[in-house]
Amino acid sequence: MIARYSRPEMTSLWDAENRYRAWLLVEILACEANARLGLIPRRSLAVIKKKADFSVKRIDELEKVVKHDVIAFLTAVGEHVGPDSRFIHLGLTSSDVLDTSLAYLMRNAADIIIDDIKTLRTVLKKKALQYKDTVMIGRSHGVHAEPVTFGLKMALWYEEMGRALDRMVRARDAVSVGKVSGAVGTFANIDPFVERYVCKKLGLTPEPVATQVVQRDRHAEYLSALALIASSLEKFSVELRHLQRTEVLEAEEYFSEGQKGSSAMPHKRNPISAENLSGLARVVRSNMLAAFENVALWHERDISHSSVERIIMPDSTILIDYMLARFTKLVDGLFVYPKNMERNMALSKGLFHSETVMLALVAKGLRRETAYKYVQRNAMEVWKSGGDFAERLKKDADIGKHLAPREIDKCFDLKHTLKKVDYIFKRVFKSGK
Repeated sequence: MIARYSRPEMTSLWDAENRYRAWLLVEILACEANARLGLIPRRSLAVIKKKADFSVKRIDELEKVVKHDVIAFLTAVGEHVGPDSRFIHLGLTSSDVLDTSLAYLMRNAADIIIDDIKTLRTVLKKKALQYKDTVMIGRSHGVHAEPVTFGLKMALWYEEMGRALDRMVRARDAVSVGKVSGAVGTFANIDPFVERYVCKKLGLTPEPVATQVVQRDRHAEYLSALALIASSLEKFSVELRHLQRTEVLEAEEYFSEGQKGSSAMPHKRNPISAENLSGLARVVRSNMLAAFENVALWHERDISHSSVERIIMPDSTILIDYMLARFTKLVDGLFVYPKNMERNMALSKGLFHSETVMLALVAKGLRRETAYKYVQRNAMEVWKSGGDFAERLKKDADIGKHLAPREIDKCFDLKHTLKKVDYIFKRVFKSGK
């Protein structure tokens, strides 16, 4: 299912062929640098660049014997290159290749995710502007609070994904570091020029100080950014799941011709995309925890992180790409029901104007506690016995001493409640944002 929404370039980014191609790129760039230092004959470099190749099948065959993926890779490449392969991997350790190529792949994955976020924000902005003045009830604790607009919800999500975008850019920078400094990072058998050369060609920054590996706090930061994206998408999805409940039905996922909602109940139209996203967010957050566990390695290095990263890096980036694409599609095709929003607001009998009435009484000189008491007792009667809140307030003698009926009616004007929506929109969608 994920392949239906994920970009092909994200899924192919992590396949075995592409991963080994990234390894080979690092090795060839290191050869180029060593040739510039006079450590590899130019003729040998030309042979390496022309003949260096591999097959995944052959690497797998060799790894079954040598039990070491990088050695199996180097052996497979050497079979293509011939005697000049002795110059490949000169002064390098396995993690020079693994960590530098991983940074390269993670940066490329981040670029795809950044593009995904920008696409989602475009759709959210469009919906925010479309529904800027579509009034609905706001809810706190799941209970009617004060009116908002559906556009404000979209604007809030747009702004939140702006922070996700900023975090993803920072996370991309945090992991865009290469390391070509030898067995324990001391450059004992390799010139620092090689690291500078390789990193520059790959668009990476050299790790200022390393052990045998790039330190995993960088990778944990990257997974944190992904987990926060997942958590935001889950938050948005939970809101849409609530809004699609039969009793609410203020918004609904697109339901296509011929689509089925239940194997047993033909009437069902379920929020399956939002539920799917809620579940997948748990996976990405779990992967974040695994990335945090990878930070504490023994001494200059162990390989406890390696097995974990072979799962969490591809899975998390592919999942986030999928989640962003699926949520963008969900929002873009969303059914919105303004009449149901009006119907649901009417259920409160005007109670959501209680604060405005209370503040009007305070403005007349009443203590806040007294004003609260006068308004609350009428509100509680509406909760208990029904009736119209405004009419009850007009019949309250204590309130009548301070507010005329027309002043109470003014408190029930939605234009007053939502008068700052334009201000919020200008703040969110300011020029260039």
